Amino acid sequence: MQEEKELKIVYEDNHVIVVIKPQNIPSQEDESGDKDMLNMVKEYIKVKYNKPGNVYVGLVHRLDRPTGGLMVFAKTSKAASRLAEQMKDGRFCKRYLTVLEGVPTDRRKKQINYLKKDEKNNIVKIVPMGEEGAKRAELIYNIVDVENNLSLAEIELLTGRSHQIRVQMSSLRTPVFGDIKYGAKRGIIAQDGEVKTNNLALWAYKLTFEHPTTKDVMTFKCYPDLESEPWRQFNIERLV
Repeated sequence: MQEEKELKIVYEDNHVIVVIKPQNIPSQEDESGDKDMLNMVKEYIKVKYNKPGNVYVGLVHRLDRPTGGLMVFAKTSKAASRLAEQMKDGRFCKRYLTVLEGVPTDRRKKQINYLKKDEKNNIVKIVPMGEEGAKRAELIYNIVDVENNLSLAEIELLTGRSHQIRVQMSSLRTPVFGDIKYGAKRGIIAQDGEVKTNNLALWAYKLTFEHPTTKDVMTFKCYPDLESEPWRQFNIERLV
């Protein structure tokens, strides 16, 4: 994996740029003041193409700070608008890989909840449908494999709520591996003793969208570090 502050580019043309966001880097500027992906992409374009002044880069979608994986940014306002339309009508497909602690009762399910974010404490809770501020959250999960009471799940995110996968999977008593905030343990007991991780086992591994000008359907895929825990428990390249 690249150094944290290095921009890893998967694809680029005049309209879009697809990059890999490392875990624990913000998608856009926040109160932490830490370097973020949006400004990293802007700086890259400014330097590479010797552009004066402000550089336009459209933030099409976000990944939560602890989540790593694929992001696409728009290089023109027209591209940003067209990609946003695809997000609204379901043509923009985001799939994630995650390792869950435990095994859900249903191996495949469309999970629907209503979520509300506590901004002060930066935590999201499941609430009744009619509660003020509640937002509908939908995903489809599929358990691909189970090893050592850990589940490898592929998740299609149908809505883009903050902490969505983490909260919804925790509600099934199968939290994301390493996600202390939502009920996970600190590690697993592997053959070589206790294994601990600083990262959540949550990775945006696949993006599919229609190119904003050519209309070609484009699919990009990248895996997390398959040698690290808990990913190395599974033969991911064979399974997904």
